[in-house]
Amino acid sequence: MTYPRVVIAGTHSGVGKTTVTLALLAAFHAKGRTVQPFKVGPDFIDPGHHQMACGRESRNIDGWMLGSVLNRRIFQEAAHGADLSIIEGMMGLFDGSSPVNETGSTAEMAKQLNAPVLLVVDGSAMARSAAAMVSGYATFDSSLHVAGVIFNRIKSEGHYQLLKEAVEQATHRPVVGYLRPDSDCTIPDRYLGLRTALEGSGTDLYAKLGQSASETIDLARVEQLAQASPDLPITNPGKPTQPSRLVTRSVRIGVAYDPAFCFYYPDNLTLLEEAGGELVRFSPLNDPALPDVDLVYLGGGYPEIYANALHHNRAMRQSVQAFAARGGVIYAECGGLMYLAKTLRDFDGTVYDMVGVIPAETAMSRTKMTLGYRELTLTRKGLLGEEGVRIRGHEYHYSTLHPKGDLDYL
Repeated sequence: MTYPRVVIAGTHSGVGKTTVTLALLAAFHAKGRTVQPFKVGPDFIDPGHHQMACGRESRNIDGWMLGSVLNRRIFQEAAHGADLSIIEGMMGLFDGSSPVNETGSTAEMAKQLNAPVLLVVDGSAMARSAAAMVSGYATFDSSLHVAGVIFNRIKSEGHYQLLKEAVEQATHRPVVGYLRPDSDCTIPDRYLGLRTALEGSGTDLYAKLGQSASETIDLARVEQLAQASPDLPITNPGKPTQPSRLVTRSVRIGVAYDPAFCFYYPDNLTLLEEAGGELVRFSPLNDPALPDVDLVYLGGGYPEIYANALHHNRAMRQSVQAFAARGGVIYAECGGLMYLAKTLRDFDGTVYDMVGVIPAETAMSRTKMTLGYRELTLTRKGLLGEEGVRIRGHEYHYSTLHPKGDLDYL
């Protein structure tokens, strides 16, 4: 089946992949196209901006955590009915979980989906050297189709024409456009990446990006490259993957969702619903108590930034404490785990009381970053599976956990 698609990859992190992706999403959306966004890799933040730019929920695909069969299934289910799909890569085109192979990289994903690649290059301080760079990326892996180039941070049409001529003459790859540097089209960032869409970048920003792309990027050429993508074998298009229903009645799952806790993979939430769960959103920041639920899911986010508000919402903290004391099941990840601890020490050293059901303290550090893929083996039966089950995931944080008691029960 035909799924028009294109991968937006970068030469390296910080080159402007997300800016270019958002500009294209917004521009095609403004033209009336139904465009489906995707994000390669374990990123919770960029997909939120994708959805704001085009109105469709972005989906994560990951070569290391999920594998090719599941990635293609997720892609086809989400892309079904869309006019085209835009897939934002991660880091540099060939960067992944290993320095010696393509596992987990954008290049691997492009090949799994048999999708053409548009390479984003920061051309702000280059001329003919850009041709050498593009040539290297285009020929490094002969099985990868680098179909074209988009330049970022180009101040003038004259500079762009120099770059375009150099690259097209040397590589025979089309240069389909560029974006200008524009402070009005910049999303503020912080230590884990861009500020989240929930923090209100404003719809004007996405509209401005889309307008900029429509002026300096050949959208018709981009769409043509996407439409030239080869067919993909059909894997249940338009139908969700049905897991075994695990319960005979609906289980109400309270999902913490607000600016402090907003890091969730959409497919995980969908799987919970398909297994019999009814998702009920609540806000640890603003609500006075938990809703009437059977299970609580505390995702990651930025509790350290909202620690003061979380601390002062004592009623909610007591509600979570009481739920745990009654034997209620709580699943927490990253920031959610920090919320369950006794205290949270922020970057400035201020200590805030948290829920306190886990005998531990957490602390933020500006210098200690933990980053990378992880594989765990369950040492006993629990909420996530049977003893011996292996689980793959990703770790990225500036926080540390300091136990102050027995944590073996976790």
